Amino acid sequence: MASEHLGKLQLAIMRVLWTDGEATVAEVHRSLEPSHGLAPTTIATMLKKMEAKGVVVHRSEGRRFIYRATISEDVVMRSMVADLKERLFGGSAAALVSHLLQAHEVDEDELAALRSQIEQVQGEPDSGEVQ
Repeated sequence: MASEHLGKLQLAIMRVLWTDGEATVAEVHRSLEPSHGLAPTTIATMLKKMEAKGVVVHRSEGRRFIYRATISEDVVMRSMVADLKERLFGGSAAALVSHLLQAHEVDEDELAALRSQIEQVQGEPDSGEVQ
């Protein structure tokens, strides 16, 4: 099974691949250079490590390697949030959400969206009942 826990640079590379579908080292470098300022060789090395980890694969086109993600953004997000919840909040989703609400400014639109999601989750077990 591939590890879905990614470092900051790995996540940035995956975002390029998720957005573009596939990309060469040069294309990933071009996308990340303004924000990360890394050499193409650094990107190539990281992509090789990510391939060994099982989160990307490549195909050859002449001398170029074209990479694509093997796991979805949703899978990575779920895995990383679950890990964060376990490590920092003792597995408590309530503690995680409470921290986010207390430590970060949440506007009315976001609160309304959260209320709606909570109501939706609360209604799921009763979805078969006639009201």
